Amino acid sequence: MPDSSTPLRRLGFLTIGLFDPADPAAGHEATLEIIEHGERLGFDSAWVRQRHLQYGISSPTAVLAAATQRTSRIELGTAVVPIGAENPFRLAEDFGTVDVLSHGRLNPGFSAGVPMNFDSYRDAIYPMTAEHEDLDYGRLLRFRDLVRGEIASDFQGTQGIEVFANTVQPHAAGLSERLWYGGGSTRSAVWAGSNGFHLLTSSVVQGELGDDFAENQLAQVRAYREAGGSRVSQGLVVIPTDSATPAQRARYEEYAASRSARVGVPHGPKRMLFARDLLGGSAEIADTLHSDPAFREIDEVAFALPFSFEHDDYLQLLGDIAEHLGPALGWRPAAA
Repeated sequence: MPDSSTPLRRLGFLTIGLFDPADPAAGHEATLEIIEHGERLGFDSAWVRQRHLQYGISSPTAVLAAATQRTSRIELGTAVVPIGAENPFRLAEDFGTVDVLSHGRLNPGFSAGVPMNFDSYRDAIYPMTAEHEDLDYGRLLRFRDLVRGEIASDFQGTQGIEVFANTVQPHAAGLSERLWYGGGSTRSAVWAGSNGFHLLTSSVVQGELGDDFAENQLAQVRAYREAGGSRVSQGLVVIPTDSATPAQRARYEEYAASRSARVGVPHGPKRMLFARDLLGGSAEIADTLHSDPAFREIDEVAFALPFSFEHDDYLQLLGDIAEHLGPALGWRPAAA
C-alpha cells in the first residue's frame, strides 16, 4: 500500500469531450487532439466520460477507437460507462475490438445502477423490457464474464464456408484484468474489490461517515483494499495556474468560486459530498494533495479537467500538470 513518501507512479487525466451541436466534428477532433497532446507530454493515461443525450461523448468506444490510431503508448480509459444503458454482449465486442486496435492499452471503467435521467429515455433503449432489466452489478458481471471468454453461444463450428466461435470475438487477452469500477460508496468499493475490478474514486463520494469528504474517501479506499482490491486511481479536479495568463486565472477563479458552495454540504438522500477544486500554483496543489489522507494511500491519479473550459485552457492545464504538478508529486513522464 502506498504511503505519503511514495512517489506518484501513474498520472492520467479525464476529459468530458464537449462539442457544439452545430459542429460536433470539431469538438470530437479537439478531444482527440487533447489525447494526442497528453501522450506527447508523457501522461500515462487519458480517460473520457460517457454522456447520453448531452453535448459530450456519447460513444466512448468510437472515440477511443479513433484515439488508438493517433497514439501509440498512452493508455485509454472510460470513466465511466453506465452499464445500465448498455447491452453487455455488444459492449464486450466493441471493447474487445478497441483493445485489439490499441494493442492492449484499453482500461474500461463502469458504473452500475440506474443511469442519470434514465426515466426520461429508458423507453428508447428498452421499450418493452425496462421493468425487467437488471441495471445493477449483475449486468456488469455479465460483461466481465463475456470479456473473460466465457461461453456465449451453444453453437461452435462451421456452416458452409463460415466459421463460428462460441465466445465473444475478438477476444482481447488481458482486457478482463484492466476493468475499473467508479465507486462512490463503501458498498461499491467492497463490491469492486471482491469482484476483481480496479477502483476509480472521484471528486464525488457518499457521506457515510459525516460531512468530511476526505474521511469518507479514505474509508472507501481502505474498504476496497480489505475486500481484496489492489489498484486505486483518484480523480480530483486540479486547476494549476503556473503558466496561465491573467485572463485565464480570472476565469478559473470564477469557475472554482461558482462551485465552492457545494463543498462540505451533503446533497440528496444519499448525502453525496463534493471535493473542493484544487486551484493555484502546482507547488500549492501538491502540498494540499500530500496532506490529503486518501491521496497518501494511492499512487495513481486521473485528474479531471473542468467541464466548460476552452481548448487552449486544457492545453495549458495539461502542460502545467505534466511539467510542474506531476514532478512535484514525484512522478516522471513516460518515455516517448
